[in-house]
Amino acid sequence: MRKGEETRTRILDIAEAAVLAKGFGATSIDELIAEAGITKSGFFYHFRDKNELAKALLERYIENDERIYDEIFSRAHELSDDPLQAFLLGLKLLSELLSDLPNGHPGCLVATMCTQERAFDREIQEINRQAALMWRRRFGGMFRDIMRHYRPREALEADQLADMVSTVLEGGIVLSKALKEPKSLPDLVFRTFVRLLFQPIAQA
Repeated sequence: MRKGEETRTRILDIAEAAVLAKGFGATSIDELIAEAGITKSGFFYHFRDKNELAKALLERYIENDERIYDEIFSRAHELSDDPLQAFLLGLKLLSELLSDLPNGHPGCLVATMCTQERAFDREIQEINRQAALMWRRRFGGMFRDIMRHYRPREALEADQLADMVSTVLEGGIVLSKALKEPKSLPDLVFRTFVRLLFQPIAQA
């Protein structure tokens, strides 16, 4: 990696940690410059303004999330041809990844920027919206595949269940931070719910 790329990456790393810790509005360019050990002109060489920094942060975060999901659920499908079992395995692998992070998951930039969306322009708000839709398509596709093999006990739609995956993951991160319990992500309860939802009804 060239020096310029290293500096840009360092700025993004510092900014991401700061935004997740205290929010975008409370994160100043001056503090990022000081911690990165660069000049103000050095910062503006990489980012035209704070909004451009936010865009770069969000795009990098989404790309990394997608890479992780691809790797985890591809691995799960290698372990099982059954779509339900592969999905449950994928959730378990994801849970193990999150629980292995030092001091718990630092937080989600998509959720952070959503709750502070007035601080961002329409382009960033749209990137955020598209990320949520992308996750709906990803998990919705998994549930549609499951429904081709299993009949759910309740008449729920695939996209409703897909949104529930994102809600449990994001809400679990918030809850674990609020309780200061890094291991308290409610993934096990959700996996049990999905397993029971597609479990055949016993005949009397």
